[in-house]
Amino acid sequence: MNQNRRQALRQLRRAVFVAAIAAVGFAGPANAFLFGSDVRKPEAHEFGLGPRDSANHVYRVYLKPTETLRLRKLQNLRVLVLDAQGRPVEDARISVDGGMPEHAHGLPTQPKVQGSLGGGLYDIEGLRFSMGGWWEVKLAIESPQGADRVTFNLSL
Repeated sequence: MNQNRRQALRQLRRAVFVAAIAAVGFAGPANAFLFGSDVRKPEAHEFGLGPRDSANHVYRVYLKPTETLRLRKLQNLRVLVLDAQGRPVEDARISVDGGMPEHAHGLPTQPKVQGSLGGGLYDIEGLRFSMGGWWEVKLAIESPQGADRVTFNLSL
């Protein structure tokens, strides 16, 4: 193969590589934020550990960390669930979801609620925040009072 042909082939490979990288970068959901996605970062007063009313006002919920929330550390988090009248909810089934809306990814672990500790307290085990930024912790709560959901916005 002559020198000109090798050089042309190298340039073609480089162009294909650059085009592939650009396609992946622009098609990735995380970059949708940069180009006008509908992700809206909540106002400052919407961040914190609670209290938060659930979407349909069935529950009032608080996050109660057992220690300071830290990045890149597996940790437990307690949740206090009260009904609309402020009474502890003892018989709830709670599932956990969440992630980083600005980065379009979920939680890096699959935290589980380990049942009631009494007094409306529940223990979430296996929660991990892999990087700094805005995180959502979403709880789906079901009990005889009804099914509802609540979202906590955390800045770590």
